[in-house]
Amino acid sequence: MSRTNDLTVYKRAQRNIVFRLLGPGLVTGAADDDPSGIATYSQAGAQFGYSLLWTVFLTTPFMIAIQLVSAHIGRVTGKGIAANAKQFYPLPLVLVPVGLLVVANTINIAADLAAMGEALYLVIGGLKHEHALIFAASSVLLQVFVPYHRYAPILKCLTLVLFFYVAVAFTIEIPWWQVVIGTVLPSISLNYDYLLLVVAVLGTTISPYLFFLAGLSGSRGNAK
Repeated sequence: MSRTNDLTVYKRAQRNIVFRLLGPGLVTGAADDDPSGIATYSQAGAQFGYSLLWTVFLTTPFMIAIQLVSAHIGRVTGKGIAANAKQFYPLPLVLVPVGLLVVANTINIAADLAAMGEALYLVIGGLKHEHALIFAASSVLLQVFVPYHRYAPILKCLTLVLFFYVAVAFTIEIPWWQVVIGTVLPSISLNYDYLLLVVAVLGTTISPYLFFLAGLSGSRGNAK
């Protein structure tokens, strides 16, 4: 009986360890499907239909490669991208990409908050800017006043929301033939709006913070 209890406790501890190790990488990967990304994809579909689906063949392998390489660097060295860069490059040279990251992340966060405000506006109405401010204040307060060990499991559970995207595919009628044609044989245009959305799709899928967050998640796994 004691051996059975010990085995049960051991299996439970193993599951908890896997759940803890999965956390940073899981949240990092799920964070790439952010509100600004969904808004960009929705705009691309509304404006050009399925003709931009070919970008999946570019964005998906690039995103996977970037996260794998960054996480591997963190795993091997136990440090993030910025900390590793400081060992090989002068500090002023390191500050340039880090500064660009700050600017890019600030703009990205603003776009996320705006998209979340727009989404809430569609559901309950009201004023769009106030909704965005509520989301911003809530996020800051949670990060400041909720301890990390309690906040992290909440973020992990919120990643399950991504399954709603899959569920949507089963609730609407999708012209799969048009999807295949748009993916494999797209009608590529060189006009300004088309190229702008191509850049937007690439930028929102391969976001700059992925390099840093994936590296940090890898170093956290190494620390465990």
